[in-house]
Amino acid sequence: MRLLAATLFPLPLLGMAFAQASPKGDPPDAGASPAASRGGAPVLRITRSGSQPSAKGPAEIFTGAVRIDPLFPANAPARASGASVTFEPGARTAWHTHPLGQTLIVTSGVGRVQLWGGAVEEIRPGDVVWIPPGQKHWHGASPTAAMTHLAIQEGLDGKVVEWMEKVTDAQYGAQP
Repeated sequence: MRLLAATLFPLPLLGMAFAQASPKGDPPDAGASPAASRGGAPVLRITRSGSQPSAKGPAEIFTGAVRIDPLFPANAPARASGASVTFEPGARTAWHTHPLGQTLIVTSGVGRVQLWGGAVEEIRPGDVVWIPPGQKHWHGASPTAAMTHLAIQEGLDGKVVEWMEKVTDAQYGAQP
């Protein structure tokens, strides 16, 4: 089940585990607009807004309603991938780690993040959160407001995230 969850959410998520699989066998750059190439020169790719389908966050690794909008897969030799993740009030990830860390950029709403053994921290638009490699953590919306963040992480040996147990209501409810 963890392998399935990692495939569905290889980025945050996202992960998120957001290695990304292309929907319905489309090529990895479906929706991308390649610019003209000159004699084998690198090709510019523009992925048009709305060209990649949103996905519902799987219940195995999220509590509450979560929407994942893929932004970009890792394009070799680069290892970074990214997604925009929206959490409805009270929604959150399960505890997880990233082998090379994760950066979250809050774009709207009010959220929460916690490192294992640390305090719950409130996060707001414009905040940039760095989670170190291998650090067990969770993130999500506040109890009363939705939150959207960009999640950026790198894969190591094909692994982007390791999902663990769900965050309990008591852990989530701790005051920031």
